[in-house]
Amino acid sequence: MQLYFGPLACSMATRIALYEAGADARFTYVDTRAKRTAEGDDFLAINPLGQVPALRLDDGPEGRGDVVFENQAILQYVADRYPEAQLAPPPGRERVRLQQWLSFVATELHKAVFIPLLAADAPEGAKEYARKFAPKRFAMLERHLANRDFLLDRFSVADAYLTTVLNWGRAAGIDYAEWPAVKAYFGRMTKRPSVAKALAEEFALYQEQQARRQVA
Repeated sequence: MQLYFGPLACSMATRIALYEAGADARFTYVDTRAKRTAEGDDFLAINPLGQVPALRLDDGPEGRGDVVFENQAILQYVADRYPEAQLAPPPGRERVRLQQWLSFVATELHKAVFIPLLAADAPEGAKEYARKFAPKRFAMLERHLANRDFLLDRFSVADAYLTTVLNWGRAAGIDYAEWPAVKAYFGRMTKRPSVAKALAEEFALYQEQQARRQVA
C-alpha cells in the first residue's frame, strides 16, 4: 500500500493505524499547495480534489491498484485489511458505533470546527461561527470520555482520527482545559507508541515543509 500524506494533516490518522497494524506501507509526501508529490507527480491525477489522505492499494493491473479517498473509508479499509490489530469491531452494533465516531470527528470537529479556524482564507465570520459551534461538540465528547480510555472499548481507528484532529488545537487557538477528560485523553493518546512515532516523524517533516515555503 502507498499512503499519500501531508505532514500533520488528517492523513496522519492512517499512518497511526498502519503503525498499529505493523503494516508494510510506503509513505509519499504531497505538497498540498502545489498539488505535487515528492517525486514531482501531479497529485490531481491521483486525487482530483487534491486532498490527503489517498491510499493506493497494492493490487490491480501492472501492480498499480485502485486509489481510495476519504479518511473514514481508508481507516476502515486498513482496519479490515489487518483484523489481527483489532482496530475496528466486526459488523454489528459496535461497528456502527465506530462509524458514528468516525463521522462525528469528520463532520462535527474536522470540517465544522477546525477547517474554518485553520484556513488562512476563511472569513472572520466563519471563524467566529466555528468558535461558537465548538463548545457543544467538545462538551459531548467530554461526557463520553469522562469514564473511558477510548472512544470504544479499546483503541480503534476512530481514536487515531480523533487524536490527529485534537493535535490541531493549539494552532486553532482551542484550549482543552475547559474539557479535562478530552485533555487527559489527548495526553494519553500522544504517549501511545504508534501515535508518538507518527507525531515525531510528521512534525519534523512539517518543519521542513514550512522552511521550504518560507524560502519560496
